[in-house]
Amino acid sequence: MREDYQPFDIGHHFTILPPDISLAANDRTPLIMERGAFGSGEHETTRSCLEILETLPITGNQKILDLGSGTGILTIAALLLHSGHTWCVDIEEAAIQSGRRNCQLNHVDNDITHVCGTLDQLEERGFNLILANIYGDILLDVAEDLVDKADSGALLLLSGILWEYNFDIRQKYQKLGCKLLKNRLLDEFSTILLQKN
Repeated sequence: MREDYQPFDIGHHFTILPPDISLAANDRTPLIMERGAFGSGEHETTRSCLEILETLPITGNQKILDLGSGTGILTIAALLLHSGHTWCVDIEEAAIQSGRRNCQLNHVDNDITHVCGTLDQLEERGFNLILANIYGDILLDVAEDLVDKADSGALLLLSGILWEYNFDIRQKYQKLGCKLLKNRLLDEFSTILLQKN
């Protein structure tokens, strides 16, 4: 059965495509996604994260946290761009299953630990890159824990932030010792890139 979407490009690197379509040989990286309730890359926040992710000056083996991982699209992109290991955390079992499937389709499943639960259930810390495309109120609630889990110099890519939460989130994370690197306002949402001092 064919998926109900056609391949589309995001940024300079990625072409998002369903499992039953092959990408013609070109210089783009295929990112295979089953369509799911948790996003396949069409939403402006996901698109924004992928566009920023491909520009990050990251080298070496990364320890990555993806909070609210959903389909796993940000994790997969991060691992296709950079070597490392990711911890995917989501409260929805259906999201974890979707993420597992997509990670297998993109052959990065050996580099991922899936956790069904909340951030406070994750004992791991010292992350070099944190991805969180979730609601603004949740980003405010978990700010202390999220920054605490970040290594010194770590990058935090936060999105899913409605404009009304943008100022409060920037203020809170900066007070916790993060430097604002980028604040991108989208149609309804925003994406913020920070670095822990």
